[in-house]
Amino acid sequence: MADDDEDLDLNSLSDDELVEQMWDDLYDGLADEITQGTNILLERGWQPYDVLTKALVEGMRIVGIDFRDGILFVPEVLLAANSMKAGMAILRPLLAETGAPKMGKMVIGTVKGDIHDIGKNLVSMMMEGAGFEVVDLGINNPVESYLEAIEEHQPDILGMSALLTTTMPYMKVVIDTLKEKGMREDYIVMVGGAPLNEEFGREIGADAYCRDAAVAVETAKELIARRHNKGPSLEAAG
Repeated sequence: MADDDEDLDLNSLSDDELVEQMWDDLYDGLADEITQGTNILLERGWQPYDVLTKALVEGMRIVGIDFRDGILFVPEVLLAANSMKAGMAILRPLLAETGAPKMGKMVIGTVKGDIHDIGKNLVSMMMEGAGFEVVDLGINNPVESYLEAIEEHQPDILGMSALLTTTMPYMKVVIDTLKEKGMREDYIVMVGGAPLNEEFGREIGADAYCRDAAVAVETAKELIARRHNKGPSLEAAG
């Protein structure tokens, strides 16, 4: 066959071939192809949750590994994550209808005084790609913003990001406020950003420091699993 790659007819592929092709398309940041592939699988009777986990999440997991290993860089990962979003836009309403299991919910934002958001955006996208519901508060968040968001959204995880050494200590202000209000144990607190390290995370009382988006996803999954294994889930049935 002398067809160019771009003439590849996704409809002609078997389910398994199409899923593998979608992994490649995610890796290459091809949003239109992901949209098409998502729709084809749904037309073939796939459950939305299976499309999410087997095609999109698995594709992003591959992207995450290569990002962690320095084979892919931030621009490529952002393209992949945007392609993932194109698929998610189709799946999200369907997942809501079918009551598909969510990995968990995260509220994330850059702390007060800091307007950097590339790392945070990457974490948001990768977390969403892994099946988490993400509420992104944007940049420059005072403690009140976090508290309001926590109250409104009842997340499992609070994520804070900082890129400046001068704004890092504000993370402790947020954690200390949660402690004062007797709420600290209710949430997993994850922190990240270029100037931070493991030791700083421990010192301020965070549950985890994540050096990049791929680590953030793995850590979040691990901490949520650990929390669920501690005792019966408090979520009301239905």
